[in-house]
Amino acid sequence: MIEQLFDPKELSSLYKSPIDSSKGQNGLVTIIGGSKLFHGAPLLALTTASRIVDMVFFTSPEPSIGKVAEKIKSKLSSFIWVPWEEIDEYVNKSDAILIGNGMMRYSKEAGDATWKETKEITKKFLLKYPNKKWVIDAGSLQTIDTAWIPKGAILTPNQKEYEMLFGSLEISKVAKKFDCTIVLKGVTTLVCSPQRCMRVEGGNAGLTKGGTGDVQAGLTVALLAKNDPFLAACAASYIVKKSADNLFEKVGVYYNADDLALSIPGILNIV
Repeated sequence: MIEQLFDPKELSSLYKSPIDSSKGQNGLVTIIGGSKLFHGAPLLALTTASRIVDMVFFTSPEPSIGKVAEKIKSKLSSFIWVPWEEIDEYVNKSDAILIGNGMMRYSKEAGDATWKETKEITKKFLLKYPNKKWVIDAGSLQTIDTAWIPKGAILTPNQKEYEMLFGSLEISKVAKKFDCTIVLKGVTTLVCSPQRCMRVEGGNAGLTKGGTGDVQAGLTVALLAKNDPFLAACAASYIVKKSADNLFEKVGVYYNADDLALSIPGILNIV
């Protein structure tokens, strides 16, 4: 499959909220993530997504995150914290769902039990809702079985996560085999669907900081709510890199994931 360079003009095809739109018409998303070690990851994703879609529903299998979420709501009101036992209702009403941000993967600190919990949760939701529009990231990527990948899903691995899942199999072949969109993040990000592959260039060393991937995941699920998966994945990759480049012009690499999340609306506003 021939790789093409992503043309920013394609951003003009992104869904735009009609002037006469009503509440809920411009996208509803659910974010499933977080753990006792990683509270911030899903919050970065929802901060990003909440500026684009009409509503973000957020839940976590870790009870303590609910307290953190309630504190965040004092500054960012445009999301709803959903108790874990009620999440199915919100998944059903959502246009797109992000799973995995901040969820535990195996580590010496966490032990095997939490890794297994992430695996079981990921399996449960992906198999229960195969027709939903999914973005699969972080902890869920590191614990997923490829047989669970829903058709049309977006997977957002870094190089290490990609090799864990697919070994040395060519990315275009992976996208075809599993009928999904792969976003292989790197200095040059490669986005492949079963039909097309795009190179997305740009960005800088500031994007190596923790949390920037969570910002990209949040942007991806927000765009996926009202757009084609391939366009959403390419656009999110480009916008994150462009935002990082704008920050670099002002402060060099001395910015963080919060700065990145706050800069994204400025890029979308000129599309």
